[in-house]
Amino acid sequence: MSDEPESISAVRGVTPDSLLHTGGSDHPSAEDLVLASGRDLTPENLQWAEGRLAREGRSAIDKTLP
Repeated sequence: MSDEPESISAVRGVTPDSLLHTGGSDHPSAEDLVLASGRDLTPENLQWAEGRLAREGRSAIDKTLP
């Protein structure tokens, strides 16, 4: 967890710790995978994530996150 206040993180373009989360869902969404991979939420990236989730299931998220 970062020691920086969220306002400083937001200025630097870093996602605040309070918005980061993992686990808890056995069925990650395409949006979850796109965000976990550090990509922008675009139709193309959502399509990529949907395909990867269809092929790999939950392990797609597990392979993406440390």
